[in-house]
Amino acid sequence: MLVSKGYSWKAARSRLPPSRQVWHMLKTPKVLLSIGIFTTLILLWRSMGSAAGEMQRFYCFGPSKTPMQMTPNDNAEWHAHLQTPVIFNHHKPVEINDPTIEHVNLNPIKSTVRAAANKERVLILTPLRDAVHYLDRYFDLISQLTYPHQLIDLAFLVGDTTDDTMAALAKELERVQSNPQLAFRSAMVIEKDFGANVDQNNVDVKHLFATQGPRRKAMARARNYLLATALKPEHSWVYWRDVDIMESPGKIIEDFVAHDVDILVPNVWFHRYKEVNGKMVDIEGRFDYNSWQESPEGLKLAASLDKDVIIAEGYKEYNTNRNHMARMGDWRKDHNERIPLDGIGGVNIILKADVHRSGINFPCYAFENQAETEGFAKMAKRAGYGVFGLPNYVVWHIDTDEKPGNA
Repeated sequence: MLVSKGYSWKAARSRLPPSRQVWHMLKTPKVLLSIGIFTTLILLWRSMGSAAGEMQRFYCFGPSKTPMQMTPNDNAEWHAHLQTPVIFNHHKPVEINDPTIEHVNLNPIKSTVRAAANKERVLILTPLRDAVHYLDRYFDLISQLTYPHQLIDLAFLVGDTTDDTMAALAKELERVQSNPQLAFRSAMVIEKDFGANVDQNNVDVKHLFATQGPRRKAMARARNYLLATALKPEHSWVYWRDVDIMESPGKIIEDFVAHDVDILVPNVWFHRYKEVNGKMVDIEGRFDYNSWQESPEGLKLAASLDKDVIIAEGYKEYNTNRNHMARMGDWRKDHNERIPLDGIGGVNIILKADVHRSGINFPCYAFENQAETEGFAKMAKRAGYGVFGLPNYVVWHIDTDEKPGNA
């Protein structure tokens, strides 16, 4: 530290008042009041300067003109930073109490591989005509289904029947539904005649080539009426099951659902026992030739026919050379082996209900020269749905003992 000539630090320090005197002076009311007034003035000055700056900032924003003097550009620039808040859907929920208005939400209705766990509803549909001899076996088999019965709805269409089908159906339904261990969630019986006059019990007439077109059209109409009446919004799966099945696994619904495909059918065979070398042998006859894979010959034949002609598969009059699933497979092999199909039979079909909801039904006219279930498969594939079969998963049909000569 530099000290001017003639002075020293010690001399300067000796001239300072004692520190005690300095602290005593600072604590006097006059000094404290002076310090307080000075601090207040400083704070007021700083706040006034900040407020003045804010006012100046807002005052200088935008043109100094009245709204009437502003040009469109001035007006757009002025309002660019003053966007008005917009609140959408700011209202109370709408409450409708009119009993004639119903709301149906199909979004929660799914068809999944965990159908039973997700409590997905299944609709079993069966068209009936002159079926009195098969109903007891039919109900014995569906009673053995392991899918939860409280999730299954039954629906039947009885039409053009000449026997006691309606009474037999009513008694069987009463027997099953009165048993808490067997009862299904619901059952519906529909009556509708279509003027069909082909003798159901005369195999020679029923399966004549000439009767196939009219017969398949009538069957398609019956299926569509049954479907349109029975399908409800809560159904996830639809199971078409013929009345004359003789054997089928109890887990068939779970087995088919596990494949998670749009449309799936099993192979359909029949038992016929013949004596060979003194022993009764089951020939394991092939029944359903309506499940097939298309062939070049089949496509060429269809292209050569009038659009209203229906190809009756499995008859020598129409040589399609298609690959019939009935000729494939072995029930002793892997039941999960799956193949794509272009046509299907109607003995046993399990499909996702949304396929039907999308408008895919059973054409009672020629659709790509096919009708009923085969037309249904063609229509489904045209719409982009998958159609598949299980060649090693066999459902056994009654033996109709048809005469040889056709497929």
